Amino acid sequence: LNPKSKIDLITSFLNEIDLVLIMSVNPGFGGQKFIHSSIDKISKVRKMIDDSGRDIRLEVDGGINSETIGLASEAGADTFVAGSAIFNTENYEQTISELRSKIV
Repeated sequence: LNPKSKIDLITSFLNEIDLVLIMSVNPGFGGQKFIHSSIDKISKVRKMIDDSGRDIRLEVDGGINSETIGLASEAGADTFVAGSAIFNTENYEQTISELRSKIV
């Protein structure tokens, strides 16, 4: 399937799911850079979810850090996976607080 049809496929399952996960890196290992074309996918899926009227979480996993979490949040994501951005710092609490402050 091409990426467009993968996104369109989600509409077939909206009545059966409570979370959509968008990978914003190529799956496989931590520490990868965020793929910025994921922002368009997040926006499109957020619109589908909103149009459905259902309470479905939109999660983003990969490359989430203090620079990208705000972009993903603005695009419509409401759940985030941040591994390296937290675990590669000295103060987890401070880092998590900083990440949370950038969510809109």
